[in-house]
Amino acid sequence: MSNHILNSFLLKLSKLNRANTPYGKAPHKPILLISIIELIEKGLVWNNRVYVNTDLVGAFQENWRLLVNTLHQPDFTQPFYYLQSEKINKKQLWFLQPKLGCQINAHIKSVGRLAEVLDFGYFDSEFFQLLTDPISKNVIKTLLLDTYFSETKNDFLLSKQKGLGYIHDLQDYILNEPEAKYRNIKIETEEDVFVRGGLFKKLVPKVYDSTCCFSGMRLESIYGHNFIDACHIVPFSLTHDDKINNGIALCPNLHRAFDRGLVSIDSDYNILISSQITENEEHPYGLSKLKGSKIRLPFGSKHYPSQQNLDFHRKEIFKP
Repeated sequence: MSNHILNSFLLKLSKLNRANTPYGKAPHKPILLISIIELIEKGLVWNNRVYVNTDLVGAFQENWRLLVNTLHQPDFTQPFYYLQSEKINKKQLWFLQPKLGCQINAHIKSVGRLAEVLDFGYFDSEFFQLLTDPISKNVIKTLLLDTYFSETKNDFLLSKQKGLGYIHDLQDYILNEPEAKYRNIKIETEEDVFVRGGLFKKLVPKVYDSTCCFSGMRLESIYGHNFIDACHIVPFSLTHDDKINNGIALCPNLHRAFDRGLVSIDSDYNILISSQITENEEHPYGLSKLKGSKIRLPFGSKHYPSQQNLDFHRKEIFKP
């Protein structure tokens, strides 16, 4: 692609439409663009389809904390919608594709609701081509950092080089790493809860080697899909506890049985089966065949299910 086309996009990106606030011009749009570029660099966005998921919202929250030194609030949904207003040579830069039967005609302020109705966001094809070219991508990223975050750029690049920041801290917190106890891990917004919940769903199966801890079933696909669920022991709605010790890895049918109190785990990590079920006991996958078996424990005792949480499940959810 010609330098003329690149330069026309650079000119536009240096003059993004940003709302005036008591704290200065809003930094949301450049943070979103930098975050999407980061996902392209990691190979997580490659086909001009940008999904609202843990990777993107987490990158936005992390980059906000590293780059923004004003009192603006890190609202991911705002730039994701309003980036549609940016045009270059009368062409729209950014588009939203709703899911079948859904519409997005206004700013959706809930990231959870946005993820429900949005299929994906995507760029103008010429611009996305620039973002997938290593040279032009770096030029664009450098321009965004220099134009909007010159004061914090160097610390940002150093933190990225060291692998430090919001995502790293949250992962340590969820995985019950000792040093995380001494950090101030703040869960302040719905977007924080969205990211933390997504990490819980990724990390619990990981420490169980993508294996159902009851049945021993291990199932992944060559496309990276994991078919083992992260299951809360004490319901998230009661405690908002997304630490690894409040999770076990289960296949979907056993996840449902655990949530409904048809199975549980005793203090020696043996499987309990409710007497209130009826099934074909001769079937090779019958629940009764699991009774008394020890669950497959995760890597490292610091990841083991909490005895306090298991006790709660036996007393409050399990149907003996």
